[in-house]
Amino acid sequence: MINKRLFEWHGIDTTKNLGLATFCPRPYDTVLIDKMGSCYLCECTSWLPQSAGNLHIQSLENILNSSVAGELQNSIADGSYRYCNNKQCSYLLDTREETKQWKTVLPVKQIKNIRLAIDDSCNLSCPSCRTHQIFERDKFQLRKRYRLADKIIEYVKKQSHTINIHVGSDGDPFASLIYRYFVKAIKDLPNVRFTIQTNGLLIKKMHQRHQTLFEKLDILNLSIDGATKPTYESLRRGGSYEKIIENLESAKELKQKYGFEFILHFVVQAENYREMPAIVSLAEKYGADRIWLNKITNWNTFKDFESKNVADPAHPEHQLYRNIASQLKEKSKTYVPRFIEMPTLNI
Repeated sequence: MINKRLFEWHGIDTTKNLGLATFCPRPYDTVLIDKMGSCYLCECTSWLPQSAGNLHIQSLENILNSSVAGELQNSIADGSYRYCNNKQCSYLLDTREETKQWKTVLPVKQIKNIRLAIDDSCNLSCPSCRTHQIFERDKFQLRKRYRLADKIIEYVKKQSHTINIHVGSDGDPFASLIYRYFVKAIKDLPNVRFTIQTNGLLIKKMHQRHQTLFEKLDILNLSIDGATKPTYESLRRGGSYEKIIENLESAKELKQKYGFEFILHFVVQAENYREMPAIVSLAEKYGADRIWLNKITNWNTFKDFESKNVADPAHPEHQLYRNIASQLKEKSKTYVPRFIEMPTLNI
C-alpha cells in the first residue's frame, strides 16, 4: 500500500507528471535494504521513500514481485515519476541525458544491484551524518542484522546472473562487524561483484586481509569532506588527515593494480565550500575517475541546518558559494567528461 503521508513528509508531490519518455532502470534492477529490513527499489530512500516490503517477514522474491513494487514501477513506465523526489534525485536534476543512460524501452525486471544499509556502524562521527559515533555491539541487534545478511546471501546464491553488491550506504563497511561477516561469506561466489562506499581510513589494512574483495571490486567510492587538514578533521570527526592521505595513495595504487573505478565524494557545506577547487585537484592527484560534489542533506543532526546549507539562496554566503561553484562548473569543461559531477548543486 502506498503511504501518501510518507511522500508528503519528504516534500514529494505524488500528483505530478514529469512526462518523461525515457525510463529510469533503478526500480527494475536495484533494491536497497536498510537495517530494519525495509526494501526500497532505488539507490536512495530519500529519492523514492516507499518501501516495497520487509525482509524480516517476507522473502526478497515476494517483495520484488509485490503489488507495491508493481505500483512504483508503473510510475516509471507511464513517464510520470510521481513517486520520485525530483528535488533531490541526482539523475532527475541532471539535465544531461547522455549521463543518465536511460532508454526508451522499459527495463527488464531483474535485480542487478543490491545496496546494503543494514548496519550504520562507523569509525567516524561526521557532523553532517550523525551526532555521535555508532558501533553496534548489542547482541540482539547484531543477531537481527546477521539474519538479514543471511537472507540476502541466500537470495544471491539462487541467482545465476551477475549481481553487484553495494556495501556501505549507511556506515563504513570496513569498520562494521556485520559487513565484514557479509563480505567474508559472499566474496567467493562466482556471480558477485562489489561496490564499496567508505570513508577510506581502513583501505590499506582491509586489502591486506581481503584481497579477493578488491579483485572483484567494480567501484570504490570514498567520502572526503575536506581538502585541508583543519577542514577534514573538523568534518570527518575522528579521522586523521595524514591517515586519509596515506589511504588515498593506497587507493591510487590498488586502482592501477585491479582496474576498478575510483570516485571521490564531497558533501558541500558552509565549512568546506571554499575548498571545492582544492578537492578537485586532490582527486586529480590521487587518480580518481570522478569527483562528486553533493549538496548537504538534512539528516536532523544539526540544530541549525540552515547555517550549513550554503546552497540555500537565503544563506548569507550563498553568492560566494555560487560564484565558486559556477567557476568550477565552467572549468569542468576542460576536464574529461563527467570528471566533475555536481547536479544537486543546482548551478
